[in-house]
Amino acid sequence: MREFTNPPVELPPPVGGLADVVFEHAHTDPGAVALGRKDDAGRWRDVTSGEFRDEVLALAKGLLARGVRFGDRVAIMSRTRYEWTLFDFALWSIGAQVVPVYPTSSAEQCFWMLYDAEVTAAVVEHEDHAMTIATVIDRLPRLRELWQLDSGAVRELYDAGAHLDDEVVHRHRRAVTPDSVATVIYTSGTTGRPKGCVISHGNFMWEADTVIERWEPVFHSRRGDEAATLLFLPLAHVFGRMVEVAAIRGRVRFGHQPQLNAAALLPDLAAFRPTFILAVPYIFEKVFAAARRKAEKEGRAGPFEKAVDVAVKYAEALEARAWGIGPGPSAALRLQHQLFDKLVYAKVRAAMGGRIRNAMSGGSAMDRRLGLFFAGAGVQIYEGYGLTESTAAATANPPDRTRYGSVGQPVPGVTVHIADDGEIWLRGPNVFQGYLNNPKATDETLHDGWLATGDLGFLDEDGYLTITGRKKEILVTSGGKSVSPGPLEERVRDHPLVGQCVLVGNDRPFVAALVTLDQEAVDHWLQMRAKPRPPDTELVRDPDLEMEVRRAVVAANTLVSQAEQIRTFRILTQPFTEEHGLLTPSLKLKRKAIEKAFADVVEALYRT
Repeated sequence: MREFTNPPVELPPPVGGLADVVFEHAHTDPGAVALGRKDDAGRWRDVTSGEFRDEVLALAKGLLARGVRFGDRVAIMSRTRYEWTLFDFALWSIGAQVVPVYPTSSAEQCFWMLYDAEVTAAVVEHEDHAMTIATVIDRLPRLRELWQLDSGAVRELYDAGAHLDDEVVHRHRRAVTPDSVATVIYTSGTTGRPKGCVISHGNFMWEADTVIERWEPVFHSRRGDEAATLLFLPLAHVFGRMVEVAAIRGRVRFGHQPQLNAAALLPDLAAFRPTFILAVPYIFEKVFAAARRKAEKEGRAGPFEKAVDVAVKYAEALEARAWGIGPGPSAALRLQHQLFDKLVYAKVRAAMGGRIRNAMSGGSAMDRRLGLFFAGAGVQIYEGYGLTESTAAATANPPDRTRYGSVGQPVPGVTVHIADDGEIWLRGPNVFQGYLNNPKATDETLHDGWLATGDLGFLDEDGYLTITGRKKEILVTSGGKSVSPGPLEERVRDHPLVGQCVLVGNDRPFVAALVTLDQEAVDHWLQMRAKPRPPDTELVRDPDLEMEVRRAVVAANTLVSQAEQIRTFRILTQPFTEEHGLLTPSLKLKRKAIEKAFADVVEALYRT
């Protein structure tokens, strides 16, 4: 199939902007819980619709008093926290445009985004961020204000605007239309300087309302309960912003968690007890790996692997029944599943807060078997696909008919078209307005309303999309063989000891791989074998460890023809990190930077 459209469930909004819903909800039900917020003692407290409206209004007045005007661009550089959402809706209330900046951005990255967007004011989280911007402030002549959240910025602005009448904000708010620019989000820059994606209020409203209308059943643990989610995705990323907007518009209680590491995230999942979460595959991989390591430490590795196998078979049987090609789980399988639910699956769910029965995943492809395991363990993951340029989700698996390993059908109202070269093109009300100050890039990406994504994929007979790679990431060996690295890399990463995998081979005689290790998994592996921890340079030459990685490579090679297989690999002593410029803030590999950083290693691979 070359093209598929799902009929819309929501029409593009005819009037208004993103902030209107804050005032509408406060008017109709001011006592309803809108958000959860941690107090100084670390306890979660409810924030009602009326309270949130009052805070947004007070902050909007402060921003006006300090010179922020309709159409001005204001940067926010912070981790995911309550104040970011507060500033988003306050700025949207007065028609300002938000420019999100990753909290890990370098001074030069900050400079480019703030300079290109002609930012007039910036909000930072703490002193380190303020110092980062201070190093380039002499090259930012339009930047007039810099507020620091951890130094009382919100209270300062409340006080600054206290003398203004509420109607001043409402006059600005009523001037906002669906075509007004809501945000300029800079791409991660995997292949060059980041480009500013111009996204309108209408893009976000339509996207959020469509997700709410079609996937609302996914928000609940059981029918009729409160919908709640913990937002831990970076708000500098379009996925996190879409979650924020949809939660406010859909009356979903949500809280903020600024740290993605398990030590901080798991206690908050237990305390906040969300009914669903939205995450990237990395989070689910970590939860699964932690459960497997715990089972091994307790001497229950065999039963755990059996439980995984049962969960996968159970979910596959349910999938087959949903598609009318199977009777569903057998009596024996149901009995096994029931037993392991008490012994294994309930513990996995408890680690995620206990109430989660559904989740949505995006950002990168999820392994089919991992999705099947979670479904069999009682947490249905709905995988989707989108870009910054499509205001997050363009496709997603529907609530009633999941096809594991695919990224689902087009979101209702979106059309997916597969071009002659396999590139995915998108069309719909969620497609952005273009790149800021970059008509050349806009013309290369937008074609008469169609968004050329740069991704490769195919549609099956039911309109489900499967991603196969990136156009710019295709490797072409010196023998002329084209290789899509993504599927091979993902299969190598399936091994618990492997952290990351990058294929090389452009203009080379064969494909090779650079592999990094998952340090937690390696520590556990050494402990289980009573091996001392050697220096990293010796660890990567451990013959037993090398054999484990070789098994992962051999398993990956079964996916492709001999000419496409990984011939050799090298285990690296250190992971690819954002700090070293080898990952984007959304954890995507910067392939050219990695090849450059490890040029000597790559050369050595082709000399042996």
